[in-house]
Amino acid sequence: MPQHSYGAIPWIGLTVLLPLLGFLVNGTLALVRPQAKRVVSLVGTGVLLASFIVAVLVVLQLRQETLIGPYTVTFWHWIVVDTLQIDFAFALDHLSAVMLLVVTGVGFLIHVFSVGYMREDPGYARFFAYLNLFIVFMLLLVLGSTVPLMFVGWEGVGLCSYLLIGFWYEEKANADAGKKAFIVNRIGDFGVLLAMFILWTSIHTLNFAVIAERAPTMLEAGGPVVTMVTLFLFLGCVGKSAQIPLYVWLPDAMAGPTPVSALIHAATMVTAGVYLVARTNVLFAMAPLSSTLVAGIGALTALFAATIGLRQYDIKKVLAYSTVSQLGYMFIGVGTGAYVAGVFHLVTHAFFKALLFLGSGSVIHAMHQAYHATHAHEDAQDMRNMGGLHRYMPWTFALMTIATLAIAGVPPFSGFFSKDEILAAAFARGAEHPVFYLFWGMGLVGALLTAYYMARLLTMTFLGDNRTGTAEQEHLHEAPWVMTAPLVVLGALSLAGGILNLPAFVGGHHALETWLDPVFEPAKKFSQLVMPHGSTELLLIGGAVVIAVIGLVAGIRGTLVRPIVVAKNAPAEMGFARVLFNKYYIDELYQFLIVSPIVGLSRLVLWKGVDQSVVDGFFVNGSAALMRGLGWLGSRLQTGQVGVYVILFLVGVVWILGSVLR
Repeated sequence: MPQHSYGAIPWIGLTVLLPLLGFLVNGTLALVRPQAKRVVSLVGTGVLLASFIVAVLVVLQLRQETLIGPYTVTFWHWIVVDTLQIDFAFALDHLSAVMLLVVTGVGFLIHVFSVGYMREDPGYARFFAYLNLFIVFMLLLVLGSTVPLMFVGWEGVGLCSYLLIGFWYEEKANADAGKKAFIVNRIGDFGVLLAMFILWTSIHTLNFAVIAERAPTMLEAGGPVVTMVTLFLFLGCVGKSAQIPLYVWLPDAMAGPTPVSALIHAATMVTAGVYLVARTNVLFAMAPLSSTLVAGIGALTALFAATIGLRQYDIKKVLAYSTVSQLGYMFIGVGTGAYVAGVFHLVTHAFFKALLFLGSGSVIHAMHQAYHATHAHEDAQDMRNMGGLHRYMPWTFALMTIATLAIAGVPPFSGFFSKDEILAAAFARGAEHPVFYLFWGMGLVGALLTAYYMARLLTMTFLGDNRTGTAEQEHLHEAPWVMTAPLVVLGALSLAGGILNLPAFVGGHHALETWLDPVFEPAKKFSQLVMPHGSTELLLIGGAVVIAVIGLVAGIRGTLVRPIVVAKNAPAEMGFARVLFNKYYIDELYQFLIVSPIVGLSRLVLWKGVDQSVVDGFFVNGSAALMRGLGWLGSRLQTGQVGVYVILFLVGVVWILGSVLR
């Protein structure tokens, strides 16, 4: 791995150090001077802006370098045990550069939005400290040169998700949601640990670059070792990126403040699983069974989550299931072998999903203020209580319309190019493995449902009659500029983000594919993918566009065709709609099959059996009883009469003298 000592690349450590300093400063202010909100705002957003600027300079420098492998910056020797040596080192290549820009760029916009959204919150300084720390760990995750260092960031974002999802921990539901995210992710993280152990045992390295070099020669393609490693890695990805069956934590993550939802769903935590598969692309290319499973789980999740989104009324819950579904598309891409397409959708999704969440935050902010002004106690996130908001929030309406068209896959918006490339790749892989035709079909149906539920969200929120109430209408207004400005930037990116990887049929040169080619080139030795071209490509594109348009039109007409009843007066869902509204009762099923038995077993065996009976009963209470017994025996030797003690003393002396003189 070549080393350089010039240019901006060695500054890469600043991208992590700056938000770390922000965390330390804002964390201190949260303890000693939480009311210093102006300082908190300047520090919290300033360090992210500076980190983004450094990231841009680093990536510009990288463009001028010709690297065979990543550029590595080593800070110190971290773990040294016999032949195991793990350095605390960052590795910059074309893939980590893309993630670096997404995390710092979109993260900065979310921080700016938070200044307005959280301004009145008493935990303002603590909130920004957590946000800064979240960015620190996500950057560790994408820049770590080894699996253990990546895993530090992996676990760190899990910790921060717990802190931020349960930020308003005074309410039990919020605290429970944070714990749920933390616990469910531990299941997947166990898989990553097992994968590390197997990798070290089999090829004696945990460095990503060295893994890519040694795996093709030291592991058998399609063999049991590489299959086990990739399956365990994917288990971690299923947890972190909320795929079936470990997706259940992500919808509950909506309990946190809306900027947290945007940060988790768009720029950080949930994209980590997709990144890990892309980072270890050589291993997955060598394990066709694992790759097929990745694509299959992705397709199933994309379709399954989209169906749930059809009957949700909480605006953030709709977007949460949308994220689960869109992550499924990313896994279809990387599982198919179209790693660039998967990363491309990760990037465009960061743009339009951050816009959707922050836009919903503006709506919730306006609804909260209106209800607060009129002392109403309605749900500010229920779309049945909204309607007609385009008259009061034209900027938010226009920008969320752009994001809706992007996620639906309408050209020329960014989501069209990335999602179309994933579906085309799945179709192309079907010529070799017919099961991928099924995955393509599931993705296509998921795209139809995506367009439908997003049109439904836009219509229920912004179109039709206003349902907030006459008094509340007077208090509805656009969010302040500090919240709207990030939406404008994200709107521009959602509109034009497809330019990053324009296909040839529109005169593009696949710029992102060319940029990422050095990272994914080794995988091509094991998994070649010939993309559709000519009339086949055009038919696939045309079909995808028609599907998107049909879904949008059906979503708008289906929502406006019947009156929408405000939440407090709405009738209960009936039939299959009730099943969708209750998310297929998966949470209840997990509670019945897993949670309740574990809790019951823990109380009966661990608490009453081990803790109370063994620990308390035998060791604690038993040792106390033993000491009391010994004390009682000792007390029998005490009479309280000095004469008796003198006689016993003399008898003892005589006995000792007799024993010595004998």
